[in-house]
Amino acid sequence: MTTNEKSHDGFTDDERAAMKDHAKELKAAKRRGAKADTEPEVLAKIAEMDDADRVLAERVHALVKENAPNLTAKTWYGMPAYARDGKVVLFFQSAQKFKSRYATLGFSDQAALDEDTMWPTSYALTSLTPATEKRIAALIAQAAG
Repeated sequence: MTTNEKSHDGFTDDERAAMKDHAKELKAAKRRGAKADTEPEVLAKIAEMDDADRVLAERVHALVKENAPNLTAKTWYGMPAYARDGKVVLFFQSAQKFKSRYATLGFSDQAALDEDTMWPTSYALTSLTPATEKRIAALIAQAAG
């Protein structure tokens, strides 16, 4: 069975690994308390990524720091995420993590992106151009409220 095949319980090995990562994150957060600086953990996760994903994740991280300094960096299912009051607002998912064609920049329901009756909550990322970075920066600032 490959890592993308479904196991007997309906989850792939990659999905099960992400859930285990999340369980570890919750235990670690409880141990260290809410005020701990978790940015080093995020930077370590970014450093573990393959080159293409790492370059994207580093730049997304920098854009969050520049445009939403009120958000706290944390890991979420083993991926970089950014939270307000402990709740994830946006996250980066590497292509490598689930062996997908592209990395994803996603926003949770905590993001202030509401527009009319429908709006996107995730974006495929393959590379960053100045125009893409400008659009991402605006989305991050809006999402952070």
